[in-house]
Amino acid sequence: MRIIPVASGKGGVGKSLIAANLAVAFAQAGQRVVLADLDLGASNLHLVLGYQSPKNGIGVWLNDTKSDFNSVIADTDIRGLRFIPGDTEIPGTANLKLFQRKTLVKRLLALQEDTDVLLLDLGAGTHQSILDFFLLSGQGIVVTAPAVTAVLNAYVFLKNTVFRLMYTVFDKNTRARAYLEQMRKDGSGPQKLYIPKILPEIQKIDPVSYEKYMDHIENLHPRLIMNLVDDPKDADVAMKIRRSCEEYLDLKIEHLGVVYRDVIQDIALSSRLPVLIYKPNCVLSQAIYRIADKILATDEGAAMLNQADIESSFQEAGMEAEIDFGTKMDYVEDLLHSGALSQGDLIETVKSQQLELAKIKKENNFLKHKLSQAMAKGFK
Repeated sequence: MRIIPVASGKGGVGKSLIAANLAVAFAQAGQRVVLADLDLGASNLHLVLGYQSPKNGIGVWLNDTKSDFNSVIADTDIRGLRFIPGDTEIPGTANLKLFQRKTLVKRLLALQEDTDVLLLDLGAGTHQSILDFFLLSGQGIVVTAPAVTAVLNAYVFLKNTVFRLMYTVFDKNTRARAYLEQMRKDGSGPQKLYIPKILPEIQKIDPVSYEKYMDHIENLHPRLIMNLVDDPKDADVAMKIRRSCEEYLDLKIEHLGVVYRDVIQDIALSSRLPVLIYKPNCVLSQAIYRIADKILATDEGAAMLNQADIESSFQEAGMEAEIDFGTKMDYVEDLLHSGALSQGDLIETVKSQQLELAKIKKENNFLKHKLSQAMAKGFK
């Protein structure tokens, strides 16, 4: 069973929309798919699928983990796709206890007998339970957007994932764990630590734990999807995440591709249909299909990507962004000529994009101001 956790550093980047439509694409490709809504603090995946508000979900089951887990697995109208709803109305669902998390993982892994792909739609952020679910697979997906804050949070998510892996691998009472704990007490949290600087120290004081960590990190191959793209140049932002991961985390990431912002998605959502069902030939849907094909073409137990494979994935994503942009412009022109899209609709779309650009510029100026202040303090 291929396990694919889908995460994001912050909300609002379209993570659940990507997860739901990837599940549809896998099912249409003949895979037996289970899509689990593990965004337990804000479960709304059923809306994307057009599924009625569920009576039973993970939250209900967590209150009685001895009950039949199959009772919360629902069939959908899409052949080959089953769905596990989350719960937002059950108090404490977002903050799972350790025994609840372990029991849930055990039940999810037991699905392998009749499941080819298990997609986990995780909550946004870096809560410990989210990181643990993400680490169930070495090939988790991080969804982000070109906005400065989204890019920064995607990197922070990956950084916290690496440190969570360290804490998981380093046994208690080892010198490596004591070293990490001491740095945490000294105020040197993940935000201030760089893996290339601390690994040599861990290798020196605890070579056994070091080797154990290296064995695990070699199986961690996070993959990136850049969503809500408006311009081909937005795809270049992914390079910033890649460089930061390689320089500060010793972590290699693969680029699965870009997905353009499209009002069709909003229409599909209001129609309670996945966009792949509502408009399978639109640019957005074709991008999802392309990403799904890449995932299915990858060996689940593949060895760590080499530099050439990584470079190729980023170059390919850049070329696809250029092609999709041209297709999108042709599509808009056809809609204008056919009368399906009025001039007023186009003006509203441009206005919304201008507002988004203004927001991004404001965020960028704020971060520049913070950087200038930090540099000024450093020179004193």
